[in-house]
Amino acid sequence: MTTPLTPDDSTTPPPAKATHTARAHSFNAAAAQYAANRPSYPPALFDALEELTGRPLKGSRVVDVGAGTGLATARLHERGADVIAVEPGAGMAAEFHRSLPGVPVVRGNGNALPLAGHSADLLTYAQAWHWTDPARAVPEALRVLRPGGALALWWNTDALDVPWIAESARRVDRHFAGQNLSAEKRDIDARLADPTGSLTFVQREIRWSRRVPLDTHLANLGSHSVFLTDTEERAAAFLAQERRHLLGVFPDGVVEETYDVHLLLGTTPTQPPHLPTA
Repeated sequence: MTTPLTPDDSTTPPPAKATHTARAHSFNAAAAQYAANRPSYPPALFDALEELTGRPLKGSRVVDVGAGTGLATARLHERGADVIAVEPGAGMAAEFHRSLPGVPVVRGNGNALPLAGHSADLLTYAQAWHWTDPARAVPEALRVLRPGGALALWWNTDALDVPWIAESARRVDRHFAGQNLSAEKRDIDARLADPTGSLTFVQREIRWSRRVPLDTHLANLGSHSVFLTDTEERAAAFLAQERRHLLGVFPDGVVEETYDVHLLLGTTPTQPPHLPTA
């Protein structure tokens, strides 16, 4: 028998909606929490990258942009890619160095990549493209990619057809009144990803799951930018309430998180564009 749950009766008003820039920078102060609790990515994702690009990751020159603490970079490196990471945040880059001391990471962002032209076979953005300005980032990607190279964008999204996940998402949306975060996380569209229309994307969706202690699940949830830019009091109150909800679903304290990885992959022409002669 589960204990009835009381509704969240907090009267603390929500803070002003954080700006896109503030949310983007919020991770640097929570880099260790992010590294320890965020989910990685399933092997099937990297199989799909090889299938869709028509080349193995092993030996490919890969640039992982917005690499954060290196969750995706580590998987690419394990597959044998010659990978370099690009990360704008000092806190995230420092955590990356601790996690992957043998992998190079340079400071920069997707709007102005600190890389030579036509130097990469694959550019990857794991959970990071939404922090760029696509109107600038797409031309930068085309500049850095070799002919026939590819731009891969992907996101771990909550599987909202799983009842407990849908219910949790509704509670988060209510907490951040006026922000439809469930829709924001799923607003993954090729037209929005590339407003320039320069790339033709193919899409792939990969479902996977992981079982983690409830503390890990809550720390993962709390590592998202909306919580990091919330007040400490409001965030702590919500996570305490969420713990009570989830213990009713997972009384053993082990949570099965289910994700859909949404992958967008766009390839460049195999030949550089023809420049007209004078």
